Amino acid sequence: MKKSDTKISILLLLAVLCFSTEALAQLDLPRGSQKAKVSQRIGITDITIVYSRPSVNDREIWGQLVPYGMNNLGFGTAAESPWRAGANENTIFKASDAIKIEGKDLPAGKYGLHMVVNEDDTATIIFSKNHGAWGSYFYDPAEDVLRVDVTAKEISHVEQLKFEFNEVDATSGVASLNWEKKQIPFKIEVGVTDIVLADIRQKLQDTPGFSRQSWEQAANFALNNGGDLDEAMGWVDAAIDGQFFSQKTFNNLSIKAQILAKQGKTAEAEAIMQEALPMGTVFQVHGYGRQLIAQGQTDKALEIFQWNAKNHKDTWPVHYGLARGYSAKGDHKSTLKHLKIALQNAPAQVNRDRVQANIDKAEKGEGIN
Repeated sequence: MKKSDTKISILLLLAVLCFSTEALAQLDLPRGSQKAKVSQRIGITDITIVYSRPSVNDREIWGQLVPYGMNNLGFGTAAESPWRAGANENTIFKASDAIKIEGKDLPAGKYGLHMVVNEDDTATIIFSKNHGAWGSYFYDPAEDVLRVDVTAKEISHVEQLKFEFNEVDATSGVASLNWEKKQIPFKIEVGVTDIVLADIRQKLQDTPGFSRQSWEQAANFALNNGGDLDEAMGWVDAAIDGQFFSQKTFNNLSIKAQILAKQGKTAEAEAIMQEALPMGTVFQVHGYGRQLIAQGQTDKALEIFQWNAKNHKDTWPVHYGLARGYSAKGDHKSTLKHLKIALQNAPAQVNRDRVQANIDKAEKGEGIN
């Protein structure tokens, strides 16, 4: 082989190697628009948004850097594209359970999150089943799972784009994109009770189902969150009797009594609580008395506090309980008497401070509950 041929072969080989190296290069280097992730749990449902954070950097954002409406980006397969709601890769929205966005159903899953921003301060939020494409260059409306229309708000300047969760409560929250002086919010609602109860049913068939406390927690959740009371009764009955883990306790009898009371079976509920009282600690019985006061059953509450004082003589917090019972009945003299005894046997300064504050109220003729 001639030297010139050898030289050409070496150059071609080097070119191929260089091309292959560049094609395979996957270095992890800092970005101008940093990657970010924000998550919020509502009930037991996890909601996550993964995105990149471009800066304003003295640029005109709305209508310029982010054009209004749908646009041809000059690359990819999309004739018209929304905004990727960030920078770099597609913004991703994930929900571990089915939820509602602005009142419309969105199944559990992972979605590409896009936005169409309009000049009149409205916007359309798009959830696409295509979450793996780069940006929105390959956006296809046929892949839309959900579209919702929202109204944007004016806010103080935000230099780096950020998503956040606002106004979160037990069953809902508002997610919002915030950049420059615009906020684009969308409300998320979660059917917490149905999701939790479905999870409970599944878990009671697995390892948690081998624990009495799991059945008690299941019944208590259903009782206090609008679940089926017959199902709750079945769960608490399993905790009380009939299973290898079953044990009759003040706690599970108390839950059963509350279910019975909610079903309108008052006499049965009271009988169950009479059975439970000897099993309860001084604090459990005290808590039951306070529960009765909250329900307006002041006569019954005072009876329970008196029972506690007789069976746990002079221990904390029986006199404090008697003071609450008498206060609920409007007997300020007896209230003060037992508060002063409670002050003497209170176990810690924090308890003494609380009792003293109630003494001050009782001396003015005020109630302490």
